[in-house]
Amino acid sequence: MTSIATAAPTRRIFLGGATLSAAAIYLLDGNGKAAAMAPGAAGNDVAILNVALGLEHEAIGAYQIGAESHLLSAPVLQVAVLFQGHHKGHRDALIGAIQQLGGTPVAAKTTAQYAEALHANTLHSEADVLGFAKGLELGAINAYLGVIPSFDNKDFGKVCGRLAADETMHWTVLTQVLKQSLPSAPLTFGA
Repeated sequence: MTSIATAAPTRRIFLGGATLSAAAIYLLDGNGKAAAMAPGAAGNDVAILNVALGLEHEAIGAYQIGAESHLLSAPVLQVAVLFQGHHKGHRDALIGAIQQLGGTPVAAKTTAQYAEALHANTLHSEADVLGFAKGLELGAINAYLGVIPSFDNKDFGKVCGRLAADETMHWTVLTQVLKQSLPSAPLTFGA
């Protein structure tokens, strides 16, 4: 096989100025219990980091779905696997931060659960898979940028900035592979 919590206030933080997929919200539903283990400011940061971790789990699952679809040409599959590796690195960094704060990281769902939540049955071509991935990357960019000011520990804001930069790179590559125009207006992301 090729490898490719949230409490209501935290969800509002991520959604204020950023759009999460309905699937991301579904996947994160009920995971706020993990944040409750860490009190005070650390608990707020754990809750936000767990939402970010949920996004990374979703991205790993989405790239796995793309890889298993047999719709990707060999060069595109190679890039998808690379991007999935980036998301695994993001996941691992977020898990470490959550555990350092005394929280419990949210668990990943199965690939089948992600496929259902993300409506993967609508993917019928390489362009469909790439457009799907591009949309998820854009949602992650906006979510990470939108949450940066919400951290009590500003070091986590820096981490989310770095994650947003990686997601922006993924979005840009996917845009180019799809032969779509890059945005002509400034301040494209985070709105």
